Amino acid sequence: MNLSEAKILVVEDDPLMRTFTISTLKRIGITHLQECADGAAALKLALTFQPHLILTDIHMKPMGGLEFVEKLRAREGLGGTQVIFMSADSSRETFSAALPLGVDAYIVKPPRLPDLKNKIEAALSGR
Repeated sequence: MNLSEAKILVVEDDPLMRTFTISTLKRIGITHLQECADGAAALKLALTFQPHLILTDIHMKPMGGLEFVEKLRAREGLGGTQVIFMSADSSRETFSAALPLGVDAYIVKPPRLPDLKNKIEAALSGR
């Protein structure tokens, strides 16, 4: 899939990181973007937006990224949505909790543009 055609949902509770991520995505040619500040709002939006890929933080309230992806996987029509976790938490425990959820990548924030682009392209192409 061409990046300019991709629909991406950014789920990030920190407004500055959300703005930074959206800006970075636009710089690599992604224009179909939506954003949410937590997993609960993102789950509702994902039903109507139908993203190809979701970039989500892990530690958010009231619904964090791990719970959000668990619920996403249980939703008909959304269960196969590509997901990349982005978190400042690089602990082994958090990484181990994320892996069983079938995510496509785990990026430590702040994301570097080349790394983010490569992981998005790989996730969208099924690599």
